[in-house]
Order: sequence, then structure tokens, then C-alpha cells
Amino acid sequence: MISLLPFVAALSAVAVASVSQILLKAGANRSYPSLFRQYFNVYVVVGYGMMLLSTLLFILSYRIGLNYKSGPVLEALGYPLILIFSYLFFREPLTKKKILGNILIICGIVIFHL
Repeated sequence: MISLLPFVAALSAVAVASVSQILLKAGANRSYPSLFRQYFNVYVVVGYGMMLLSTLLFILSYRIGLNYKSGPVLEALGYPLILIFSYLFFREPLTKKKILGNILIICGIVIFHL
């Protein structure tokens, strides 16, 4: 029987990495009084901390049984998540090309896992 736990850990890693990307962009969109504050602020520190957590979750997913060929494919789910988060948090426009590209990514993931 195939365990879902490795997939849950990998998908959690993708979600954490996507939120991390949003935090890093939010930090980049602000202006800071010094170079030090630009690179050592809450958004950047938490964003990179979440990237580390995402990496550890992916390592865990591989250790508990995720196939090595499935990891990069599942990681591609970050693209649609970033598209959705960018629209929700930064009001970035959803263009036809972005939507079509993300539909192709999702189709590729589905076909790979059939």
C-alpha cells in the first residue's frame, strides 16, 4: 500500500516555499533606511527561515518514501500557488499567458502521476 505521508510532506514543503516567496517579495517592495535593514528585516528573515523549513520538509518526504522522480514534479505546483498568491496579495494581473502556462504545468503534473 502506498503511503500518502510523503506526498503530504512534499506538498507542505511546496506551500511553505510559496509563502516564503511572497514574504521575500513583500520585503523587496519596501524601502529601508539602510542596507543592513534592507537585508535583515522581518520579511527577509522569516522568508529565508521558511525556505529552510521547506527544504527540511522535502528531505523528510524523501526519507519517508517519496520517489526521487516525483519531487521535482510536485515542486512545480509552486508555480500555480505563486500565481494565486501574487494575485491575492499584490494584485498582479492574471494574464491569459500566465493562466495558460499554469494550466500546462498542472496538466503535466497530472499526466506524470497517471
